[in-house]
Amino acid sequence: MNSTMNDRLREWGMVPLRTVVALVFLMHGWQKVFDFGIHGVADMLTKLGFPMATFFAVLLMVIECAGGLAILLGFFARFTGFVLAVEMVIAIYVARLGGGFFTPYGFEFELTLLGACLTLALAGAGGISVDAVLGKKKG
Repeated sequence: MNSTMNDRLREWGMVPLRTVVALVFLMHGWQKVFDFGIHGVADMLTKLGFPMATFFAVLLMVIECAGGLAILLGFFARFTGFVLAVEMVIAIYVARLGGGFFTPYGFEFELTLLGACLTLALAGAGGISVDAVLGKKKG
C-alpha cells in the first residue's frame, strides 16, 4: 500500500470505534432518560449506595447522552473519552465487580467500554472528526 492510501485509512481509522462506542452510550442514555426517568435512575443509584442519587442520576444521563454525541462527532473526544472511562471504572467497581467477569452480572461489557474510551482519550478522535477540523483551523 502506498503512503497516500495509508494516510487516508488512518484518517478514517477511529470512525468505527467512535460510532460503536457512541451508539452504546447514546442508547443507554436514551434508555435512562425516556424509559427509566430521573426517579428510576435515582432509585437504582440509591440501591447501589450513591449519596445524592437524584443529582448523580441527572449527571449520568447528561454524561451518557452528551458524551455519546460528542464521541460520535469527534468533538472534545479526548476529554469525553476520559469522562466516559471514569464512568466505566465507577460502574465496574460499584455495580459489576461482585458479579465476576462474564455477563449478565459481570463486568466484561463495562471493561470493553473502558478500553475503548481510554483509547479515545489517549489517541483522540482521528482525522475525520470535529476535533480534526478545529485543529486544522487553529494551525
